[in-house]
Amino acid sequence: MCLDRIMFMFAGGMVLLSVALTVFVSPLFMWLTVFVGANLMQSSITGFCPAAIVFKKLGAKEGKAF
Repeated sequence: MCLDRIMFMFAGGMVLLSVALTVFVSPLFMWLTVFVGANLMQSSITGFCPAAIVFKKLGAKEGKAF
């Protein structure tokens, strides 16, 4: 699996997790959703994504986006 697909899966999973935590644990977990969304916007503009760096070091194959 290439880095692009891993990043999309990771971001989607984080959004779903944060929504579930917001509903079942505390409304303050909405800030995790905000953080994930802001990081997605930032990485689309700058091309820099800290999670992509971590996944590259873990051996993910290069993708086209990151």
